[in-house]
Amino acid sequence: MITGKQRAFLRKISHDLSPVFQIGKDGVTDELLTGISQALNKREIVKISILETALLDTRETCDAVAAKLGAEAVQAIGNKFIIYRRSDEEKYRKIDLKKLTVL
Repeated sequence: MITGKQRAFLRKISHDLSPVFQIGKDGVTDELLTGISQALNKREIVKISILETALLDTRETCDAVAAKLGAEAVQAIGNKFIIYRRSDEEKYRKIDLKKLTVL
């Protein structure tokens, strides 16, 4: 569980990120979850957009994806959401939430 201060820090660093994945009319598939999980291992923070054809609620989708991947929902606004998960591999760890810094 991340604190409000950590969540604000993650929102700040994710502001300039472009969405890495798009969720379309097929919704959240196993292949999509696998791709997001791999991206989280390499990047730690991922922005995802939901297309209008998906007809999904952004907050519900964000929470569901985060829960399935063991990640933290950082923000869900408009048709985009951001999730964070600390990388399992030491060499890909870029975000230090204790010090609120990007390495």
